[in-house]
Amino acid sequence: MPQAPGSPEDIASEGEEITGSDITEQQPQPPIAEAASAPQATPSTPEVSELSEAEEEPMIMPGMNWFVLRVASNKEDSVRETLLRKIKIEGLVHLVNRILVPTEKEKTIKGGKQKILEKKLYPGYVFVEMRLEEDGRIPQDVFFLIKETTGVGDFIGTAGRPAAMSVPEIEKMHLASKPAESQPEIKMEFQQGDSIKIKEGPFENMEGTVDKILPDQGKVRVIVMIFGRATPVELEYWIIEKSEE
Repeated sequence: MPQAPGSPEDIASEGEEITGSDITEQQPQPPIAEAASAPQATPSTPEVSELSEAEEEPMIMPGMNWFVLRVASNKEDSVRETLLRKIKIEGLVHLVNRILVPTEKEKTIKGGKQKILEKKLYPGYVFVEMRLEEDGRIPQDVFFLIKETTGVGDFIGTAGRPAAMSVPEIEKMHLASKPAESQPEIKMEFQQGDSIKIKEGPFENMEGTVDKILPDQGKVRVIVMIFGRATPVELEYWIIEKSEE
């Protein structure tokens, strides 16, 4: 299997059409282990035949494998939709199956209002399940279809021969692609005992210490000194920040 390069290539900025000749080095790779350092997944691997939980398709379709495609920043969804549409129109579904953009949901509460945000786990990358030629190259029709799509860069791997993801990498990617089973929790950077500074409200510019985290309410209970007395105050998490040490 071809080796993944140590320094992947850059992706063009948002909205800019890029081709293989426009790619430069120093683009960070997605936060998964490089295919070169892990065993490659093949249809004969035992894990391949097992069904992922809550999925109708196997983790890897027989004869196919998963590959990482670099794309322009913030163009992941549009590239995915365009490729799926073109593949269906051109009748290439037997060569390219699933295309995924793993995301996670994050809840915020501001001014008493809840909001769910969807965040991409691997910005600048799309995961493609496809079938290669016997020599490890991308089928010509698929290659030109992908390369002629606006916002697409290159696959991780050598020119024309992408490096397949390992089984652990694929499992991690599939897990991240599943919908959350429960409501996401608010992510707070505070812990009990942290020194904080209040940025807004009646206690603006006052300093205090975190006493308790209240994620369900989007609040933090802070101990502040008011008229010389230690007083607990519940504040929305977004109006406080950690004090500089």
